Amino acid sequence: MRKTGLRRLAAMGLVTMAVLSGCSSEKASDSSGAANGTGNEGPAAEAAAPAQGQNTQGAQAEAESNAGKHIYVLTAPEDHGWTGSVATFAKEKIEEVNKEGTYSAELITSASASEQIVNLEDIIAAGEKDIAVVIQPIDDTVQSAIQQLADAQIPFVAFDRIIDGVEASAVANVKGDNEGIGAAAAAYFVSQGLKPGEAVYVYEGDTSSVTSLRDGGFVSYLKGELSYEGNTIAEEAKWTDEDLASITYSGAMNWSRSDTKTSFESLMGDSSNAAIKWFYAEDDELAMGILEALQGGGIDDNTKETFFGNEPHITGCGGLEELYAVMRGESYTDIAGKCGSIVSVTYSPAMIQTAIQDMVDYLNGSQVEQDHVIACEVVTKENVSEYPSF
Repeated sequence: MRKTGLRRLAAMGLVTMAVLSGCSSEKASDSSGAANGTGNEGPAAEAAAPAQGQNTQGAQAEAESNAGKHIYVLTAPEDHGWTGSVATFAKEKIEEVNKEGTYSAELITSASASEQIVNLEDIIAAGEKDIAVVIQPIDDTVQSAIQQLADAQIPFVAFDRIIDGVEASAVANVKGDNEGIGAAAAAYFVSQGLKPGEAVYVYEGDTSSVTSLRDGGFVSYLKGELSYEGNTIAEEAKWTDEDLASITYSGAMNWSRSDTKTSFESLMGDSSNAAIKWFYAEDDELAMGILEALQGGGIDDNTKETFFGNEPHITGCGGLEELYAVMRGESYTDIAGKCGSIVSVTYSPAMIQTAIQDMVDYLNGSQVEQDHVIACEVVTKENVSEYPSF
């Protein structure tokens, strides 16, 4: 079906598509990395970015030369979870681009890295003029196909998974701040009274660099080596290496709610662990696993009573609607009412809209930030209504 679409595009110069309306994404579309003139490295970027000191007429002429460009947006399928929601938010932004009319855009989803490679190679082999690509690489094996984009001087924006070997050729590499997520969680805990050397339990996602960065950001903030929202931890509140020994790491939960639920029940099987007050879950699914364990019957009632008596704090990350509903007071109300707080740190799939907008800005002749890291924010029951969920 996709190859037929390409042939139709080549013949008619226009592709139309039906798009579903996604969730509101005001926050994610509000790019934290505004154009600063420091990006656009690599051959494709050099070919199209306006030269330093270019006059207004020159920029306008370049923008006009881009009129009619078609933007292919490649993501994983719109199925479920964070990855699937990327496609939902992409559709919303694609509809906006098509309505505006300067450029046309379409979504191509791929169920596997091999399928995504074929889709990219089909786009390149079609030899179409005036095209651009926004891609969420499914895994690092897509690198060779992305390199073919660069070799063909087809401008591209990479989203979320940034592949080292081709990042210098991208118009922009758009990603969330994984290290900042750890710093945000640590800063929030400190604001709620976390003291050096207190017991903290970290529920980790997997064994990838994402988890390493989220672990590292948490520790670096506590040591005073990393700031959050421009502020570092107070000197008297800094943690020493000896203090850091009180942090326990779960090991890989594989981003699984059920694995976390089982792990938390096992942890509370030792009633002494009910004294732990601070739980940093590196994903909203993991935070939901903790809540499900607390709601279920796998933990002794006396242990639960002790646990809630400490008014525990739980952080998640991502923007999962189920956790946002907890913060809005729509579910798990009894458990939430006994906790000191339940919060999440943003890492929204709606960031794909920023990636698409970066390409639009680039085609309009504007400079965009090549290393485009989107800052994270802490979502609480007080401000949850301001953030999109998935």
